Amino acid sequence: MSSLPQTLGSSGSATTATLRAGTPDDAETCGRICYDAFTALAHEHGFPSDFPSSEVGVTAVRGLLSHPGFYGVVAELEGKVIGSNFLDERSEVAGVGPITVAPGVQDSGVGRLMMIDVMRRAERQRFPGVRLLQSAYHNRSLSLYAKLGFQIREAVLNMQGKPIGGTVPGYMVRSATADDLEDCNGVCRAVHGHDRAGEVRDALSQGAARVVELDGRITGYTTGVGFFAHSVAETNDGLRALITAATEFSGPGFLLPARNSQLVGWCLDHGLRIRMVTTLMTTGLYNEPSGAYLPSILY
Repeated sequence: MSSLPQTLGSSGSATTATLRAGTPDDAETCGRICYDAFTALAHEHGFPSDFPSSEVGVTAVRGLLSHPGFYGVVAELEGKVIGSNFLDERSEVAGVGPITVAPGVQDSGVGRLMMIDVMRRAERQRFPGVRLLQSAYHNRSLSLYAKLGFQIREAVLNMQGKPIGGTVPGYMVRSATADDLEDCNGVCRAVHGHDRAGEVRDALSQGAARVVELDGRITGYTTGVGFFAHSVAETNDGLRALITAATEFSGPGFLLPARNSQLVGWCLDHGLRIRMVTTLMTTGLYNEPSGAYLPSILY
């Protein structure tokens, strides 16, 4: 990617920022900015941060910058890194985020530039669709994404609490193996119209993937019940089986579409609480889900 100067508008003045491809060497700076940006925004609206510490932010960003399945763009101002954005390219539909800008230079237009950059990248890579989830309390980002052509699809709840435990009668949950990949892809295609094979492969390599079976047939899977993982099942019962089998809800909890009132009520009845609301937004290919699912924050 060329590092051409881009003009930002900031309080009536013009500032020149440069975009370039991110590298693992940017992890410390971008990770701290990620933590600072999310924490400042969340506290401004009375919510806890998605990242409990700067170290967690650095670890998360380092993983994205070092993974070949992610494209990262970094923004610099006068030679100083001021933000970053990412495109998850592991599967058939791309996911955007996290996008963060240093608190001192927010609302200057750099976020828009980084969004345009990853959208152009998605176009060059011929992704049929792009997805993202944004914090519903952040009106500015909602407006930005809408202006860039993203459509609001649905509200998604961030559920948090202690693991539920137990089982669902008739359903068996077990660790997934490489031999299960095509069955998992088949379930995802049936629900979403496309698969997320790259993410499933990552979860398999990390030992995090699990499948749920009914009468010996795979009817759902999870890459981990948590913020940065996703789950898909033919029915709510299959999804409930995956949730009850989870020994932890990684990160700040998992994400559940608000329209799935049956499962939302079940989660609340089992001691979980709603931490915050996010908004699923898409551009390009989008198929209305025809089953049960838990998205990841990267979609």
